[in-house]
Amino acid sequence: MDETARYIRYQELQSYVGWSDEHARLVHAAGSLVEPSFAALVDDFYQEIDRHPEARKVITGGQQQIERLKGLLVDWLQRLFSGRYDGDYVARRWQVGWRHVEIGLDQVYTNVALSRLRAGIVRALERIWSGDRPTLSKTLAALHTLLDLDLAIIEDAYQTEHLARQQRSERLATVGQVAAGMAHELRNPLNVVKTSIYYLLNARNPSPERVNDHLQRIERQVLLADGVITALTNFAKLPVAKLEPVSVASLVSQTLESNPLPPAIELAVDCPETLPLVLADAAQIQIALGNLIRNARDAMAGGGRLSLRATETGGEIEVAVADTGPGIAPENLSKVLEPFYSTKARGIGLGLAISRAILDKHKGSLRVTSEVGRGSTFFVRLSAASGTA
Repeated sequence: MDETARYIRYQELQSYVGWSDEHARLVHAAGSLVEPSFAALVDDFYQEIDRHPEARKVITGGQQQIERLKGLLVDWLQRLFSGRYDGDYVARRWQVGWRHVEIGLDQVYTNVALSRLRAGIVRALERIWSGDRPTLSKTLAALHTLLDLDLAIIEDAYQTEHLARQQRSERLATVGQVAAGMAHELRNPLNVVKTSIYYLLNARNPSPERVNDHLQRIERQVLLADGVITALTNFAKLPVAKLEPVSVASLVSQTLESNPLPPAIELAVDCPETLPLVLADAAQIQIALGNLIRNARDAMAGGGRLSLRATETGGEIEVAVADTGPGIAPENLSKVLEPFYSTKARGIGLGLAISRAILDKHKGSLRVTSEVGRGSTFFVRLSAASGTA
């Protein structure tokens, strides 16, 4: 949000609380009365901070920093009573919230600090007021409104900057996770390629069959590495979902057609045609369901039962994909939807992560329950559309 957008937002907030030029005039007129008390208010402010370790710990520059901060607080008070509440005023208030995130001060201390300043200003104004009481009441009401607007700006800045930093941190963590996953998945095929190349370069008079074996090994490993990169690229570049009303029964049927099951797996499908349609990108949801069906199939290599059941729950349609495989250990249950986590010997661990990413883009959800020795169930939730299938 740039400075212009912040000021427009501030003007909207002023309108919301009924701020007027008359309010600004009243606060400005009170400024000359309160200004002699600024030094005492600022001293009280920092004396109180010194009594609270959680607030005091962000002041790391000793007395020199405190004196500088006192000067900034005096400037803040002067601008409060300036009567000019323009874009520059908003920008300086925004800077307060941004700065508190930078130094690691919890926003709760800003709230109580402003409350303390508010009480001190009110006491000072009431003590030296010589005008009529109705005008004092109007002045105090205008001052409270202005301070509430200040706090709204500071909190908005704090939350915006805090969220931005959190997102940057999460992106860096994701980059690290992806890098580690890529390294792990590519190292094995590269080691095989390296071994075969060493053999081809150093073997004396290898037979044509041996040469051909190693060349085929290299080709297989290159294809495997290319598959890892392709899967990661597809994961990173999922297009925006084109949501349209779609039949769940149709989605399940088409996905099963594309992912046939071996004879040893019994299939049970309960997806009534009468269920409401869902808002979905059919191609993407088939990818998500296909990953779940293939995982269930792979979990039952020796045979079992795959069940798909769709139900309506509170304006949403839930599809449960259940298998009778070995199940997932409790300590691994929270990991299975993360990129690069796999229980398969040859899995790269992106299938479920892709499914979750697709459902996130649909504003849906994916969750899993499991019991070791009895199987796992993945629950897909999508928003229902108006109308029925």
